[in-house]
Amino acid sequence: MSDLPILDSAVQRPVAGAHIGPHDATATRPERVFPVAPPSIHTFVAAVAEPLATLLTLALAAIWFDEPIDRPELILGMLVLVLTFPGVDRCKQDPFRAGINIVSHWVAVLFILMLFGYATDSFHFFSREVLLSWAIVTPAMQWLMVTTSCRWLRRLSERPEYRRRAVVVGAGENGVRVAHALTAYSGCVHELVGYFEDRADRVHDGASGRVLGRVEDVVEHVKQNDIHNVYITLPLVAQPRVRELISRLQDTTTSVHYVPDFAGVDLIQGQLQDLEGIPVVSLLESPITGTNHLVKRATDIVLSSIILVLISPVLLAVAIGVKMSSPGPIIFKQRRTGLDGKEILVFKFRSMRTQDNGPVVQQATRNDPRITPFGAFIRKTSLDELPQLFNVLLGTMSLVGPRPHAVAHNEEYRKIVQAYMLRHKVRPGITGWAQVNGFRGETDTVDKMAARVRYDLEYLRNWSLALDLKIIARTVRVLFFDRNAY
Repeated sequence: MSDLPILDSAVQRPVAGAHIGPHDATATRPERVFPVAPPSIHTFVAAVAEPLATLLTLALAAIWFDEPIDRPELILGMLVLVLTFPGVDRCKQDPFRAGINIVSHWVAVLFILMLFGYATDSFHFFSREVLLSWAIVTPAMQWLMVTTSCRWLRRLSERPEYRRRAVVVGAGENGVRVAHALTAYSGCVHELVGYFEDRADRVHDGASGRVLGRVEDVVEHVKQNDIHNVYITLPLVAQPRVRELISRLQDTTTSVHYVPDFAGVDLIQGQLQDLEGIPVVSLLESPITGTNHLVKRATDIVLSSIILVLISPVLLAVAIGVKMSSPGPIIFKQRRTGLDGKEILVFKFRSMRTQDNGPVVQQATRNDPRITPFGAFIRKTSLDELPQLFNVLLGTMSLVGPRPHAVAHNEEYRKIVQAYMLRHKVRPGITGWAQVNGFRGETDTVDKMAARVRYDLEYLRNWSLALDLKIIARTVRVLFFDRNAY
């Protein structure tokens, strides 16, 4: 099976109702999410629905107000396409939740467009009525496009020709996770027929009552019952048996998927790759590679440049305030751990009377006597972090990513927090997924640091440009309402 992240997400969900027998028509079936169409169709529709609605609304607004679609509108359309493509899969969300997410994402896009417009002084190229109508109507058009396409995809998924009968070889915990992923994630496209297992003591409670026979019976069952997919979940020590089973299944037309057991591994961008004809399973991989790296780096450079120009008076005012508040340098450079675990220098406005930057670094605490009165203000409002925009331009940091910790803290926590160092597979950020979810400020316990790391790894698993924009938008809200920074 090539879509490892699906299996990883299934680990987090309890197995519901998997004990129901395959022929028990009167039993209550496990709860399922909305069914989806075949992956290729579903992925394409999800990718283009919202961007297409955005461009269509812009064109309709121009036509409604009798405005020509000239070069400025075309450039705006291309910029919007870059910011919104690919669209987010919202078919598993209820309509209300999807509407809220669409509006919040659109507000973030509008914020970036306004920064571009202000920095380039290009608002006068557009009709005010067209822009205002477009900004208001687009979320409604996106919601209509998404809900309509999802309804169509669900109806398409229910057609008999798209149903795929599947069996799972191995009735242990790994097999039950795969079975749950097939039914819960893929909806009615996959129909789980049952399991095959040799040893009764290995049958998981979730597979009880659904074992169809021994492993040696798989091939005959596949031939006689029109099975489309076989998922082999036997443990890695059973490699000779797996090889023999695959060899025998080559005498059928079924699709065969091997699902190794990685339950104890925090998968980061797990996927199957082709290395010169050799299948390679990536377990721990950075999401920011290839085209993604170019997109994220270009976004960082453009946005940080625009923000620096806009906030230059604020930077000057804070610099004066720091200089007048206490003796010492305006900018504090702290050694922190960056991409690939390499040491970097991070810039901050100095907010303390002392500067800890050695082998032992004491985290700032509430009412810390080292913090100056002006320093308390800029820490509370995160103004002390603004010089890190220059780190972004230099390429040592990103606008969004796991927050960089002091080198001393890294050496401490990497020994006691599992998968701690994986957060360094991307550039550290000025803000991050952990920070907008309440883990901002002091991490005075191992549990708090472990929770922050969990959010950082979740960011790595699910990275997209849309997620970065969402984090930036939520950061603005956190700055005004969060009380965890000091």
